[in-house]
Order: sequence, then structure tokens, then C-alpha cells
Amino acid sequence: MPKQAISVTLDADNLTWLKGRAGAAGARSVSALLDRLVAAARESGAVGPSRSVVGTIDLAPGDPLLRRADAAVRGLFDASLGRALRRKAVEKRRRRG
Repeated sequence: MPKQAISVTLDADNLTWLKGRAGAAGARSVSALLDRLVAAARESGAVGPSRSVVGTIDLAPGDPLLRRADAAVRGLFDASLGRALRRKAVEKRRRRG
């Protein structure tokens, strides 16, 4: 099916999330990820309100008040960012020949 360009306005946080998901999912671009998300939603046939995520997160027994959560999330983010930067550097070297 031919693709058509559109303009989408998103909150900055949502765009950042989409860019991160695109990289993690191996999508070529945010557009490719959006296309996948819409196709999956259409194929699922699900209609109605969003599903709840209540009860889908397990808290560490040693940190029930999430006092170390900032450091843990920051570490995951830094590791993810590092992988993206390394991948871009490898791609850039490949393009140069």
C-alpha cells in the first residue's frame, strides 16, 4: 500500500518516547514505528477504552518507597542512550566506506 506523508503534532515528551521506542524496536524512523503501531491496533480489532496497567509493575521488596528509583531509571536511560550513540557511530562509519 502506498504511503502518504502527514503532519502530526505531539507533546515533546511523547516525541521523545516515540524516538526511543523506534530505536529499541529497530524501526528505521519514528514514521515507521507509528505505521507499525497503527497497523497493529487496526489488526487487533480491539475497540473501546484503553486497557489498565494497574498491577503490572512489581516493586523491589528492598525499596518499596522507590527511594533508589531515580538512580535505577537514570542508569537504564544512560545505558540505552549509549547504545543508540554507538549504533549511530557504526552506521556513520559504514556510510563512509
